[in-house]
Amino acid sequence: MEKTIITEKLKLFSEYWSPKIVGELNGQQVKLVKFQGEFVWHKHDNEDEMFLVIEGVLKMELRDKTIEIHKNEFLIVPKGTEHRPVADKEVSVMLFEPASTLNTGNTENELTKHHLETI
Repeated sequence: MEKTIITEKLKLFSEYWSPKIVGELNGQQVKLVKFQGEFVWHKHDNEDEMFLVIEGVLKMELRDKTIEIHKNEFLIVPKGTEHRPVADKEVSVMLFEPASTLNTGNTENELTKHHLETI
């Protein structure tokens, strides 16, 4: 058992929209990811997702509104909710979600990551 230093883990990668696993507990994965630009509209039929902003500002677009999430704030997107993360500038995010969660949910494209790296 060792502590995880989030800032050190974030220095290990620079690519966007490619979550990295930094921990696992009770069937859940803790992931770090960097966002910039617009992601794809998608939903997760069976999993809730939690987005905790470490640095920057994340805009979570929903079909009826946009929610801004700032540093030290989080948003839980309930399963079945269509959403699209957007970052005007680089944002670092910690995700808490079941291990079964596919990053692009019901949408498969070039951003889909079937196998995530553990760092």
